[in-house]
Amino acid sequence: MRLSRLLAYLSGSLNCFPMFFLNHTLPLPAENLALDEALLAASEAGEIAGGTLRLWEPDEHFVVLGRSSDPAVEVNLAACRAKKIPVLRRASGGGTILTGPGCLMYAVVLSYDEHPATKSITHAHHFVLNRIAAGLAPLVPGITLAGTSDLAFRTTAGLQKFSGNALRAKRTHFLYHGTLLYDFDLDLVATVLAQQTREPQYRAARAHREFVANLPLSREQIVNALTVAWNAKQPLNTWPQEQMQCIIKQKYIGNPQWVIIK
Repeated sequence: MRLSRLLAYLSGSLNCFPMFFLNHTLPLPAENLALDEALLAASEAGEIAGGTLRLWEPDEHFVVLGRSSDPAVEVNLAACRAKKIPVLRRASGGGTILTGPGCLMYAVVLSYDEHPATKSITHAHHFVLNRIAAGLAPLVPGITLAGTSDLAFRTTAGLQKFSGNALRAKRTHFLYHGTLLYDFDLDLVATVLAQQTREPQYRAARAHREFVANLPLSREQIVNALTVAWNAKQPLNTWPQEQMQCIIKQKYIGNPQWVIIK
């Protein structure tokens, strides 16, 4: 689909489904991971009537493992301990990421009733990532979907990744969330993350520093583009604190499967 047609399609479909917007970062890594999951739980329970876009950006670095990721394989644990970088696990799949200042984190929670095609995992990836790509396209030429669930753009170094993403599906809703690098310490990525065991073809065996890149945008530009792309106009004034606390107690307090390094 040509970009002009894609933008028109996305704009038209979004007018039917305005979304809530939550621009909220919590102090602790576990709180931020649990809040994404709590938004999904609250939507499943019918407590949030409509889709939600959440944006957040931590003040400190921490590593986030996918649900099935092996920390001994995907993380330089010695470097994380030396630098006092926490390592935690999230509820969604996908690979391991490093987040922190300069990495805008986003999460969208959508219902299958409003978006029935997204019951297919492949279609869910394409639906969300195409919408983000279309929102950023007027600001950064050449953004494309790459691999299974990456967003990348072409630079003098080739096709470079700026966004890694993951999905958690439930019965009536799904959570899709990921990273958007814009002013991130890319050298730190190579220090604390191991080379991935499963790599997309477009990576071409490049090291982290040659593979990832920051978007040439400000945080404000990205936030504005995302809120417009998702039609996220209504503030989510009450967010699911009770569900978040339950998830924290269940997974992130004294559970070494979910908190590898505090």
